Amino acid sequence: MKSYRYYDFVMAAFVTVLICSNLIGPAKAVQIELPLLGATVFGAGVLFFPISYVFGDILTEVYGYARARRVIWAGFAGLAFASFMAYVVVALPPAPTWPNQPAYEIAFGSTWRIAAASMFAYFCGEFANSFVLAKMKIMTAGKWLWTRTIGSTIVGEAVDSALFYPLAFYGSGIMPNEIIPKLMLAQFFAKVAVEVLFTPLTYKIVGALKRAENEDYYDRATSFTPFTLKV
Repeated sequence: MKSYRYYDFVMAAFVTVLICSNLIGPAKAVQIELPLLGATVFGAGVLFFPISYVFGDILTEVYGYARARRVIWAGFAGLAFASFMAYVVVALPPAPTWPNQPAYEIAFGSTWRIAAASMFAYFCGEFANSFVLAKMKIMTAGKWLWTRTIGSTIVGEAVDSALFYPLAFYGSGIMPNEIIPKLMLAQFFAKVAVEVLFTPLTYKIVGALKRAENEDYYDRATSFTPFTLKV
């Protein structure tokens, strides 16, 4: 297996962003006033979750689908462990002199339903994103990177948004059912907008990594099953 200088660092950055985005604010609905759009509602986690898709695009574009698949599984394992540990720590009986248990439960006490929905949506969305980018790279013969990063993100984020909010919150009583479609749409458009804004930076990082690693992988003979770690 070919050795890479920066692959591990990109993996670490991806997993860090993923875990942070899922532990900080996924159950909080935020409303802000935007020009032309007016009052816009979105989930707080949308502020930096799209960055994980930027890293996913970089991984697939430079190192190929198979190596991106290993990173997606690493992120899934990290997310599952973080969710489990959050559950354990919240469930531990607090000391009688410690008054902050209610606030701690609000901050880190995601229900099993939210955690499961988050992991399932992440799994499906990230693999959809990586698959589409890898296929589009072959179709475009490596040209027009922006079409691949944005196009794959549209598909991946659509899958993620369509799965997470209904699975996590519909009929749960945590938030009114009528605002779930608004949250889904706002999350989708916000995440795609972040990808568009990050396109110039993505170009720079991809170009630098391709030169440093001497790699520009094409998945012409790749098995696209998500259920393996083989490269």
